[in-house]
Amino acid sequence: MELDSIDHIAARAFEGFIVRKDLLEQFRKTYPVPTYVIEFLLGRYCATTDEQEIQEGLEIVKRQLADRTVRPGEEEYFKSKAREKGSIKLIDIITAKLDARTDSYVATLPSLRLNNVRIAPEMVNENDRMLTGGFYAEVELDYDPTIAQENSGRPFGIASLRPIQLSQRNVLNELYRGREQFTLAEWQDFLVRSVGMEPGGMSERAKNVLFVRMLPFVERNYNLVELGPRGTGKSHLYQQISPYSHLVSGGKTTVTKMFVNLSNGERGLVCKYDVVCFDEVSGVSFDQKDGVNIMKGYMESGEFSRGKEPIRADGGVVLVGNFDVDVEHQQRVGHLFGPLPKEMRDDTAFMDRIHAFVPGWDFPKLHKAYFTTHFGLVSDFLAECWTRLRDTSRISSVLPRVDFGGALSGRDTTAVHKTINGLLKLMQPDPAAPISDELLEWAVKLALEYRRRVKEQQKRIGSAEFRNTHFSYRLGVDGIETFVTTPELHSENTIGEDPQPPGQVWTLNTGGTDEPAGLYKIEVNVGPGSGVKVLNRPAPPAFQESVRFAEQNLYSKAKELLGDREPRAHEFSVQLRSFDASKNGSGLGMGVLIALCSSLLEKSTKGGLALVGQLNLGGSIDLVYNAVNLAELAVEKGASTLLIPLNARKQLNDLSDEMITKINIQYYTDLRDCLIKALLD
Repeated sequence: MELDSIDHIAARAFEGFIVRKDLLEQFRKTYPVPTYVIEFLLGRYCATTDEQEIQEGLEIVKRQLADRTVRPGEEEYFKSKAREKGSIKLIDIITAKLDARTDSYVATLPSLRLNNVRIAPEMVNENDRMLTGGFYAEVELDYDPTIAQENSGRPFGIASLRPIQLSQRNVLNELYRGREQFTLAEWQDFLVRSVGMEPGGMSERAKNVLFVRMLPFVERNYNLVELGPRGTGKSHLYQQISPYSHLVSGGKTTVTKMFVNLSNGERGLVCKYDVVCFDEVSGVSFDQKDGVNIMKGYMESGEFSRGKEPIRADGGVVLVGNFDVDVEHQQRVGHLFGPLPKEMRDDTAFMDRIHAFVPGWDFPKLHKAYFTTHFGLVSDFLAECWTRLRDTSRISSVLPRVDFGGALSGRDTTAVHKTINGLLKLMQPDPAAPISDELLEWAVKLALEYRRRVKEQQKRIGSAEFRNTHFSYRLGVDGIETFVTTPELHSENTIGEDPQPPGQVWTLNTGGTDEPAGLYKIEVNVGPGSGVKVLNRPAPPAFQESVRFAEQNLYSKAKELLGDREPRAHEFSVQLRSFDASKNGSGLGMGVLIALCSSLLEKSTKGGLALVGQLNLGGSIDLVYNAVNLAELAVEKGASTLLIPLNARKQLNDLSDEMITKINIQYYTDLRDCLIKALLD
């Protein structure tokens, strides 16, 4: 393996805490233990870039795994060794329970099929997670032949155990120091490698999926749903990376196991683990009818009431499952929560407790090329850092810099804040380190998109209270309001209902004898300088003429359109995108003018709006001859509002009743009237 720049930085920044992730492959399928157990040993013996030391360490790890893990069929051999030698060491998942009959604790070691092993109460009290689901540990198991002679004796006992997780207390200081040596892009790639993936072939959206999967580990009471195709590693992170995560396979559990055992007061999974993940969410079920309601209450407040007093916990709930169809089909036949069990799938109150809906379809199906051969953080160090980050927060220091739009409800705001906080802790964990505008905007966009996906499904179910889904934000005092969409809602070549960013306008040309009518998008950027330039090469002559007319009207009518802003002191870059057979961009003067004004005023144009109109140099508006055709085309392209010159009103009396119900037609009389009606209030 050739070391790259990130490997070299990692070796300097995290000496002793990194491991080559491809070393796992030779052990992954051979020994019956999860990834973090193997990495615990690799981190102990192979945390170096020296190839010879790595090979020597690998031999030790192989020997320990061979000697201390029990394969199926070897149970009696290991028990025999314990009897002959007096004790053996093994790596196994250990659970315990109270035997009320004898007033003592007994442990279970599943790999040896032993369920009545002696264990000291002190050992149980120090490691109480063994009472709920258990954990992997290096166990010293002894055998006492004298006890074996007793009636109902328990000859096997736990002499000592060492949980397979990091015991160091200063992990966050190590993390802070190491993070300083990476740029943001390098750190993101290094994080991806630390969970075993190779970022090189991944899209930005796929990396974002991976980062949001990490959030329940660093943010208390974080609730997440991920649905998508099979084979994309949805449950991998929750099963293999951290001992602080518990995977409920098949989705079936009991209220007692999940929350609290009323008979002895023993706390459940959400109290003992940072993350409880339900795999195969379509099969989620509880043994009691009120199980889903208890979970719903817990997801809202982090509390549940069982018995006398409410109990607080901070474990996050993660639901992962598969689509049997593609996203577009799922949205045609229902909504994206469709694969959930019937008690949840149409319950908007349950959905409201979900902080993020992760688009599993953005992540590729895993194959060999997606697994890294480079260095990453050892899983137990990473898991320990993550669990300590739950006690820190970064949100209060950045909130004054962000202004969220009016569409966010109280629960939306809570969800978005939690997502932003988690992402910032992952990317810039040191509370003393500054958060750049670039990092903050990335986190805000991601948080709004993933929460909006929840809101869109609530809207599809038909509840009026969830109708406004136009999530937006403004960064800084002078920032521009930016609207965040969920890409699966509409295709790129149709007019969406979301407001367009400043400088962007959907427009229809009227067509003519040589050119059919068609849909265009005009995009304008403004900067220092002067003049208007068309970026299209070659620029269609007809479109250049439309731009020239718009530019002259911009200058001559600047006062009434722009107030005290001076257009001649700015340079405008104009780009035309066509979506139909119509390509020459004729008759788009009004669309260009509105885009120029919108960019300079830093105001968005209304969502769902299609604009029609051609200017002449004097500022008057040409007649529209085919208004009915244009209205029908606007409906076909997804527009909800058609903004058209008043001179087309008589023609539109002939529009069919069906079309009139599908589109809101607004008329404008002059340039200023058109601008006011096109811009968002």
